Amino acid sequence: MRTRDRYLFIRILEACNADCFMCEFALSRDTYRFSPEDFADLLPKARDAGVGYVRFTGGEPLMHPDVVDLVRAGTAAGMKMSLITNGALLPRMAAPLAAAGLAQVIVSLDGASGATHDVYRRTPGLFDSGLRGLREAAALGVLPRVNTVVGPHNYAEMPRLQEVLTQAGVRQWELSALKLDRTITYPDADHVRAVCDPLYDADPAALLVPMGKRFYGDTPREQERYFTGSVTPRAAEPLCHVADDVIYVDGKYGRMYACSCIPHREGDDGPGGAPLREQGVVRLDTPVFRAHADYFRERGPEVCSGCSTTAAGYSDDVARLGTVGAWHY
Repeated sequence: MRTRDRYLFIRILEACNADCFMCEFALSRDTYRFSPEDFADLLPKARDAGVGYVRFTGGEPLMHPDVVDLVRAGTAAGMKMSLITNGALLPRMAAPLAAAGLAQVIVSLDGASGATHDVYRRTPGLFDSGLRGLREAAALGVLPRVNTVVGPHNYAEMPRLQEVLTQAGVRQWELSALKLDRTITYPDADHVRAVCDPLYDADPAALLVPMGKRFYGDTPREQERYFTGSVTPRAAEPLCHVADDVIYVDGKYGRMYACSCIPHREGDDGPGGAPLREQGVVRLDTPVFRAHADYFRERGPEVCSGCSTTAAGYSDDVARLGTVGAWHY
């Protein structure tokens, strides 16, 4: 019997108002929008598939004209609703989103101030609006989380960012390794450990502690692979348990995947997802999807080019504990 709620990720658009240097959606003006009718069709199938959490991704979800209505519909269907945003529009949208039932908001912040974050996201004012939006959402009862992309350009700022987020009342924090189509070089791996190990070893009663694995790996083998070959930490062998619990839907292309990372890793070995519709009808747990999920459950730790740190930690915790806490991924 299933003891964990599944996660449904939905890419509701590909347009974005930020110019992040590492992102394929930077300043996209793509016209696709996931419709309320699409969501109404998907929701009962999601309930039948054991989904308890829904997260909207993009692009920038707050640019979707129906995002508040989508959140309201998911909440009414009994889902815990979440979205990930760059934060530019969050201060003015926090109140209607909270009123619609948004349970969690995730903002991307990559430095301890706009002097770093805005430069690398190439969008002036983004840090301040993101942090302000987090505070406003938290005051309205929405769980605030931050995701941070870390690399040689900003790792030294992470202790200060930890203090900033703690003071702002952020409850969850993911540090994710920068991924580029080339090897990423750190001049001194020991300095990265000296700066960042204390983030993970901090007293959670005093400071916000990052979720999941260290972005450079928890074990000596993981760290060696990361610092020499830019191989990010992944689910520990032999199985990836994320593939048991995640359905990622790309509405534009009508595909679904067993992890939120797989659709962004086109070069990975293995089957490329499954059709969302069969003969025009939305179906989630189809034989094709189960074959895709089983493949990555069994071979993900071997063939994937790297997990997010929360995905890797989630899989390891399921293997070790059999269950995980709410919003752990």
